[in-house]
Amino acid sequence: MTVLSWRLEENVAIVTLNRPPANAIASSVIKELAETFTEIEARSEAKVVVLHGKGRFFSAGADIKELTTLQEDRGVKGLAKEGQDVFNRIENFKKPVIAAIHGAALGGGLELALACHIRIASDNAKLGLPEMQLGLIPGFAGTQRLSLRIGTPRATEMVMIGDPISGKMAYEWGLVNRVVSEEQLIDEAMNLANKIAEKSAISLSYGLECLSYARLGRFEEGMKIEAEHFGDIFNTHDAKEGIQAFIEKRSPEFKDH
Repeated sequence: MTVLSWRLEENVAIVTLNRPPANAIASSVIKELAETFTEIEARSEAKVVVLHGKGRFFSAGADIKELTTLQEDRGVKGLAKEGQDVFNRIENFKKPVIAAIHGAALGGGLELALACHIRIASDNAKLGLPEMQLGLIPGFAGTQRLSLRIGTPRATEMVMIGDPISGKMAYEWGLVNRVVSEEQLIDEAMNLANKIAEKSAISLSYGLECLSYARLGRFEEGMKIEAEHFGDIFNTHDAKEGIQAFIEKRSPEFKDH
C-alpha cells in the first residue's frame, strides 16, 4: 500500500506522509521516500519541497512492531543503514526541503525532520527522541544530527532522558526555524516555500552545497567552493538578469539557467 504521495503546486512539491494513525517510519516508508525524492529530483519545475504528515502527527516514530519481525542483528542494522542513506539524501538534496511539523515528531519522525533543511513546528508539537525509554537508541542518525542542530549538551539531555520538548522550546533551542499555530502551519510552510521558489534554481542548489560545508565544519573547503561557485554563477543568465533587475528596480525573471 502506498503511504507517501506528492503533488506539484507551481514550483513547490508537497510530499504527504499518510500512514495512520502514527505515520510510523517503516521500511516501506523509507523505500517510498527514496522513490519520491527521485521523482522530484527529475522534475525541473519543482524547486522546493514541503514535507508534512496527514492526520494527528507528523510522525510518531519508527515502526516498533516491524522491528520485532526483523533478525536481531543484520535485519535491524540493515534497516538503520537504509534509513540513514535516505535521510542523508534528503539532507544533501539540491532543492530546499521544509518539514512542517505538527502533533508529534518523535524518534524516526524527528530524525526525518532533522534531515530537512528548514523546520517549521506548530505550537502544540512535541519533538523528541524517546528510544531509550524502550531500551534502544536512535538509529537514523538522530544522535548526530541533533547534536549538530542544538549542540551536544542539549542533544545529550534529549537522548538520555527521552522526554519530548514543545514547539516553543524547540524554537528557543534552534531546533526549528519558526513556530505557528497548527491552523497556520501549512500556509506558513507554503508561504516560505513560495518565497524560496522565486529564486534561481542554480543559486538555490549552489547555496545549499556551500551551506553543507559549514554544517560539517569544513570551513576552509567551504570558502573555496563558495568562491568557485560565485564565479561560475556570475556568468549565468539568471545572475545577469538578477543584477539588471536590481539596477532597473524591478522583479527578476529567472529562467533557471
